Amino acid sequence: MTLYIWRHPKPLAAAGICFGQTDMAVDKRKLKRLANQIQRYVRLHQLPKAIWVSPLQRSLKVGQLLAQQGFEYHVATELIEIDFGIWENRSWEKIPKKEIDEWCDNFASFAPNNGESLQQFFIRIQGWLSAHVDNKPILAVGHAGWINAAKMIDAEQAVPQVAADWPRSVAYNQLTILNLNLQSKLSLLSVK
Repeated sequence: MTLYIWRHPKPLAAAGICFGQTDMAVDKRKLKRLANQIQRYVRLHQLPKAIWVSPLQRSLKVGQLLAQQGFEYHVATELIEIDFGIWENRSWEKIPKKEIDEWCDNFASFAPNNGESLQQFFIRIQGWLSAHVDNKPILAVGHAGWINAAKMIDAEQAVPQVAADWPRSVAYNQLTILNLNLQSKLSLLSVK
């Protein structure tokens, strides 16, 4: 399966804020710009006019705009970004250093209160990817953490144990193409 996944546009008021599943607004012009970029790419490469999006508006609204251009769009909760629990929508500066240190020291297994660990996040992503193992191309609008985790799954890397092993985020609106052969990657999620 080939996955074509674009990162959503930059949300409004995101600077310095911890946001994973926080539903942040995006400037309408930026949403339209990404939808038009995807439309052109699909036309140029003769890809199916079907796209998967997360229920967060920074992804969902791109799918809705594409639907106006004749696309079929599907909403999948599995595409949502990692859940930072009580850290969501808080300034990084207001999150206690002790909690950040605990997260960095237990990067794969730590979850902020009511949140999701990186291990749980990888399992969720692996499940969604495994459900789409046919040879059809899949198009999606997703989130930086999700894209990074999918890239690591594709590269057969284990869930990172230390924060320094987490890759730099893809840019807003950036396309990532993954040629996934998940049937050979079933044991990937073991922690090293």
